[in-house]
Amino acid sequence: MAAVLSVNLPETAYDIAIAPGSLGDIGAALKPLGLGQKVLMISNRVVEKYYGETVRRSLNAAGFSVATHLIPAGERYKTLNSIQKIYDAALEHRLERSSTFLALGGGVVGDMTGFAAATWLRGVNFVQVPTTLLAMVDASVGGKTGVNHPQGKNLIGAFYQPKLVYIDPDVLKTLPPREFRAGMAEVIKYGVIWDRDLFAQLEAAGPLQSVHQLPLALLETILVRSCQAKADVVGKDERESGLRAILNYGHTLGHAVESLTGYKLVNHGEGVAIGMAAAGQLAIALDLWDTAAAKRQDALITKTGLPTKIPAFLDPLEMIATLQLDKKVAAGKVRFILPTEIGKVVITDQVTPQILQKVIPACQDPPCPP
Repeated sequence: MAAVLSVNLPETAYDIAIAPGSLGDIGAALKPLGLGQKVLMISNRVVEKYYGETVRRSLNAAGFSVATHLIPAGERYKTLNSIQKIYDAALEHRLERSSTFLALGGGVVGDMTGFAAATWLRGVNFVQVPTTLLAMVDASVGGKTGVNHPQGKNLIGAFYQPKLVYIDPDVLKTLPPREFRAGMAEVIKYGVIWDRDLFAQLEAAGPLQSVHQLPLALLETILVRSCQAKADVVGKDERESGLRAILNYGHTLGHAVESLTGYKLVNHGEGVAIGMAAAGQLAIALDLWDTAAAKRQDALITKTGLPTKIPAFLDPLEMIATLQLDKKVAAGKVRFILPTEIGKVVITDQVTPQILQKVIPACQDPPCPP
């Protein structure tokens, strides 16, 4: 498996390189991009232990000077305080405007590194080396960067595109199964919003709960088609003025669940899975799609070992209030992405608080209705 996909943007086009067993070639991949000599590699202790030395050795061999900054693992550390520490490291190592921030890790590392790169010296080079499935298929592509505010997820951020996204699928072998399943939520999302053939292939496949259960050909399909879907959407709408909002399918209620559980009980992919199941019920309530399609979606979510239920202890009224802090609110109305068929969604602001008050409790324990 080896593929190079292009994210075609007018001023900031870049490639997504997918090649197994190639992490040790990252230095050679960066050399032709005309980057400065200094690189600040940002990671966490777990990922750095597995892959930090491989990346450093490769970058050094290609003539780069590498410094490393480690941040704690976990969504709850995705804060401005963590960004300040990245700035401190950049200052300590005298990074210049030609220098590069390299993210080696999952979505949290990538989001924070990208935001730091966008704002340090008004913008330095940025490279994504994702090590989780979620980051590979979603977070590393498209240029969304940012951190959380105590009252909401990703409320502070910037659009800032990387110079390269470099994916070595072999690193998924050390990914915990729960984190792999979290990435599968985003893959299912692409099937629902954009790629019905991908959805059908996932339905027909065997077990999907661990990378070790996937045939290499299916993993290739998942990576290439998911990245291509994201590249296609971002290429048409870089800054989410319209179409790109569909990439937030499942995220609206999912972010509320993450926020209200303190980013500790439910991880991002689990939140998205719950949000997709709830969005399916909202779509049924608005007569946008049918029960049979909702059953297919929820069966695939369950097949990957992901949840479909909003935690029973969450207060529906508190969830509705949290939705008002969502980035997609316009003129006081929350915009939802809702499915009309497998492979197609619409953006609507017609989900009223009254509808939410009916659907949210129905999607708590017991599970969402079939």
